[in-house]
Amino acid sequence: HTDERPFRCPDCGMGFKHNSKLVIHRRIHTGERPHECSQCGKGFRQRSQLIVHQRRHTGERPYECGEC
Repeated sequence: HTDERPFRCPDCGMGFKHNSKLVIHRRIHTGERPHECSQCGKGFRQRSQLIVHQRRHTGERPYECGEC
């Protein structure tokens, strides 16, 4: 394993080990939010952010404290 980060952002110079991470990062600069909530229309850069957001609509709390 190396610390080599060959995929560079042309906007800010940040480096990434994988091109897929660069693609997600570049959305910060472009404003692209391709993952849209079907309930409210809010957009997200990453699918994982959308999934967490959707829990607001469903009330799902998968990480509840066992003591509270």
